[in-house]
Amino acid sequence: MITGELKNKIDALWEIFWTGGLTNPLDVIEQMTYLMFIHDLDDSDNLHARESAMLGLSYESIFAGEVKVGDHMVDGSQLKWSVFHDFPAQKMYSVMQEMVFPFIKNLHGNKESAYAKYMQDAIFKIPTPLMLSKIVDAMDELYKQMSGLKDTDARGDIYEYLLSKLANSGVNGQFRTPRHIIKMMVELMQPGPDEVVCDPACGTSGFLVAVGEYEKEHHREEIFFDRVKKDHYMNHMFHGYDMDRTMLRIGAMNMMTHGIDNPYIEYRDSLSDQNPDRNKYTLILANPPFKGSLDYDIVSTDLLKLCKTKKTELLFVDLFIQMMKVGGRCACIVPDGVLFGSSKAHKAIRKELVENQRLEAVISMPSGVFKPYAGVSTGILIFTKTNHGGTDNVWFYDMKADGFSLDDKRTPIEENDIPDIMERFRHRDQEMNRERTEQSFMVPKQEIIDKGYDLSINKYKKVEYKPVEYPPTSEILASIRSLETEITTDLKDLEKMLADETN
Repeated sequence: MITGELKNKIDALWEIFWTGGLTNPLDVIEQMTYLMFIHDLDDSDNLHARESAMLGLSYESIFAGEVKVGDHMVDGSQLKWSVFHDFPAQKMYSVMQEMVFPFIKNLHGNKESAYAKYMQDAIFKIPTPLMLSKIVDAMDELYKQMSGLKDTDARGDIYEYLLSKLANSGVNGQFRTPRHIIKMMVELMQPGPDEVVCDPACGTSGFLVAVGEYEKEHHREEIFFDRVKKDHYMNHMFHGYDMDRTMLRIGAMNMMTHGIDNPYIEYRDSLSDQNPDRNKYTLILANPPFKGSLDYDIVSTDLLKLCKTKKTELLFVDLFIQMMKVGGRCACIVPDGVLFGSSKAHKAIRKELVENQRLEAVISMPSGVFKPYAGVSTGILIFTKTNHGGTDNVWFYDMKADGFSLDDKRTPIEENDIPDIMERFRHRDQEMNRERTEQSFMVPKQEIIDKGYDLSINKYKKVEYKPVEYPPTSEILASIRSLETEITTDLKDLEKMLADETN
């Protein structure tokens, strides 16, 4: 959580960008991403040099001697943040624009650089030397403040705070699923240290980051002290795809600032033939695009076998099933229409989940969860891939509050169903006897089949009408007459008092 002086420094840095003419939050975060990368590249190079010296190993700095930048050879030391940050503004600007950016864009051939592949399309957008000088000074102060914190994830928290400005600004806020919803979904799935996790519409990698944080909290010893599992965590566990390169770069940096060295974050149209991943992942967490509509000819043909549709929300659910290994689990956000839509494709995808996979839970969320950017009602589907059925009873939960007001302001409130959701989901064996009038209950598979595979909670929830008892009419009339008498008496007393005062 970013508070106090650190928050003020970030806000001040943001203000420098804003007043300097970079007003698109995506541009600001992207430029800050590049600068953080450049700073961290210097730090990591120095760290490797120190570690090698301690171990008596040889190490050649990527900044050593002359370095090739484009068609020229330049003094590599000039490319180090710790060196050029002392340059006069104009010289710093020239070094950054003509040397540092071309250098980092071509680092992808260096095996030591896990970040570099995300920098190939980097564009330097800071318009003036004075603005760059102010930004570099502000970032030095920021890093100095971070180094004094004992919280090892200060950098990750800073990046989360920066990403929150996407939503607060009202620009591209649709890319961010609320963090508390992401965290809830991750904790419901309880990922283990051997998972292979994917988000096929990853945006800023919120789900992947949350899985990484869960792993560090619940499986720290395994992922940090077991060499094989640490390698898996750093290099093979996390996979994310998106079609927006800006979001990919931000998402990749988000992962790296949370301590994941080499996430597999790639440009890919997940619904097309570009995506060959089938039977690969053990866990999928996603909030895929809702209102998209695609042409059949760009959709992977094997997705159209189950449900021939142009609706992305249905195609993505189909995709999740196909991308997972048998035994793989999925928690995904879908618009309510997926749960009760009457088209052939809608029914086909629901039938697939109920009959051929194991549908475990449907959590209905209130329409205000994604405000102020969208008022659509959504739900969370949780299922396991079996390819041989297994659905027995489906757990339904009617979420009414998520800890924030359901208006455009989304201010914190006390009412919050999320702890209750997690508690009841983990003890679903105790849910069988709940009445349909309660907030959660179980529905047998056969009943779902009988109702056309409808997964809307309102189809099964019973509304309890409490009769209101009114007093007899004679008693009401007597009360009215008594009230009339009192009013008449009061008026006469008032008239008499006014008359006395006049006399």
